[in-house]
Amino acid sequence: MSAAISKLISPRSVAVIGASADPGKTAGRPVAYLLKHGFPGRILPVNPKVESMGELPCYPDIASLPVVPDVAIVLLGAERATEAVRELAAMGCTAAIVLASGYAETGPHGAQRQEQLVEAAGPMRLLGPNTIGLVNLTDRIVLSPSGALEMDEFPIGGIGVVSQSGGILGALLSRAAARGIGMSKLISSSNEADLELADFIDFLADDAATRVIALYVESVRDPRRFRAACLKAARAGKPVVAFKVGRSEAGAQAAVSHTGAMAGSDRMYDALFRQVGVIRAQTFSDLLDIPAALATGRQLQGKRVAILTSTGGAGTLVSDDLGMAGFETPAPDEATAGALRALQTGSEAVLDRNPIDVTLAGLRPDLLRAAITALLASPVYDALVIVVGSSSLARPELMAGAIRDCLPLSSKPVLAYISPHAPHVGALLTREGVPAYAAAEACTAALQGMLHAAASPALSQDVEPRAMPGSSDTWPSGSLDEAQAKILFARFGVPCASERVVGNEQEARQAAQALQGHVALKILSSTITHKSDVGGVAVGLTEENIGSRLERMRAEVDAKTGTAPERFLVQQMVHGGAELILGMHRDPMGTALLLGMGGVAAELLQDTTMRLLPQTDEGLCGLSESQALAMVRELKSWPLLDGYRGRPKLDVAALARAIAAFSRMLAQLDTRLVEAEINPIIVLPEGQGVRAVDGVAVLG
Repeated sequence: MSAAISKLISPRSVAVIGASADPGKTAGRPVAYLLKHGFPGRILPVNPKVESMGELPCYPDIASLPVVPDVAIVLLGAERATEAVRELAAMGCTAAIVLASGYAETGPHGAQRQEQLVEAAGPMRLLGPNTIGLVNLTDRIVLSPSGALEMDEFPIGGIGVVSQSGGILGALLSRAAARGIGMSKLISSSNEADLELADFIDFLADDAATRVIALYVESVRDPRRFRAACLKAARAGKPVVAFKVGRSEAGAQAAVSHTGAMAGSDRMYDALFRQVGVIRAQTFSDLLDIPAALATGRQLQGKRVAILTSTGGAGTLVSDDLGMAGFETPAPDEATAGALRALQTGSEAVLDRNPIDVTLAGLRPDLLRAAITALLASPVYDALVIVVGSSSLARPELMAGAIRDCLPLSSKPVLAYISPHAPHVGALLTREGVPAYAAAEACTAALQGMLHAAASPALSQDVEPRAMPGSSDTWPSGSLDEAQAKILFARFGVPCASERVVGNEQEARQAAQALQGHVALKILSSTITHKSDVGGVAVGLTEENIGSRLERMRAEVDAKTGTAPERFLVQQMVHGGAELILGMHRDPMGTALLLGMGGVAAELLQDTTMRLLPQTDEGLCGLSESQALAMVRELKSWPLLDGYRGRPKLDVAALARAIAAFSRMLAQLDTRLVEAEINPIIVLPEGQGVRAVDGVAVLG
């Protein structure tokens, strides 16, 4: 944990530069909020026009401060803020929080101003600029003018938040407080001229008061550091939940303009999050719903959920939504059903199915307590959702108390769905340790997040060594033709189909004879990528007919493109396997390897997965065979490779080796490799390997 960041989050003295004596103004709020929420340290307002603020003496300038503050909140405009930061750094201040906007988010001129701000700070750390500051609820330290701090009290709990938007920080703080969800620290990193997401994830991974880390992400500026920080949090047993904006083109442009940072494609973020165990929140409300469940510390070990309800319709809502997400709601086992029947008799009870409808549960805490006890003890269920109906509104504390009393009996997750509109009931339950939700979909999202957290594999920063099979300088620049591309792939260990380069009928016949059996004929071109679109591919040819087919192909391609091909490829036909696509994608997030079902329908099927290549100080690194195999298993069509419905199993071990070899090529050639794709790579039956049948490569 960085000592400077620790002092920023938990300072003993705070200077407020440009403080106003009017608490109604933005510049007056930080001092007012520090006092209101009981900051235990020293407050040092700086304003040349005021001698005091209440009982606090006010200082005319930074040079007049009686002590060096741990942290300074700078409330000045962009031009004056730079000079204030320079003075604070010169006197030895640890960190400054710069609220002013007008920096990188405004364009090139603002970016230059931001560089000047960083230069002025020197060794002093910066939060912002363009930030709303931070809130340390654990220690009652509020370093922010956010209007959300007008509230008198906030639940204190185990969720730490890092947001790249200041306004979102206030929204999360106020929404969490209204729902009884306890927070530990909330930090607005905003433009991240200095301190950024990774710094605060790293800090929260060490913070004893934080159990779950929630992120509002517009862009990840340093994927390597983000990866390392998230892996550290995973090793500390602290789940990370991220809501990433910018999934649409319009949203991505808005995110870029907000903080002035480049944004990678949404699929690259999916890949990054999956690799480091980050749980992706699909909606903004998930960013509270999922952490609220995770903060209980309970682990979900399976998909079987009991639903205890006193209102049948609401129970069906929950059951239906869980079922759509792949959860199971089995009926009680006989022992559990017997225990439930002993609690309540008559037509008013429906106890042999799930949802379990205990009609009087909202009016009889003893009945509710006994039913919860029986369901938590049942080996049939991994979690329990309790539907809180209208009957609980009169005395919600009775129901909350009954549920709370049962929590120590089991470590299984217990959630509540509030059927009537009753926010106060939900907040009461959440404060008692039972995350409560106003929508059935939110219960499902919370359980999905818990399942994701429990199922995350062991994560490490182990990377494959960078293989060096010869200098890349020997390869020509520009687009390689198919034969050249496959020679490149083979050099790194990707098996390719047997083939010969020919220029005329006689050479084609000789090649077909040498390769035996049926062959394919293709034009060789560094400019025509989709050869079949221009008549440049023919299959199932033999020694007898390949010569005449070559001449017809030459004429057809000439007619369609205006260029008659001079070189052709005669290739051994590969039968009896599955076609996959293996390629690369590069954007501001880094370099990724793409794997999917291939062939001519690759773009139509869209069954793909991606992995960002690890980045170290030495450069990019390839994937291991185990990481490659994990990618294969992520495909929706994985069962087709694994013997689906009696089909022969395919050689996925050879496929994993080929993927790892391809990734090593990406790592070594790095930015020199502009484009690379094998489509298809054919996976043959188990023990027969794989073959790259077609390929594209462009070298810069």
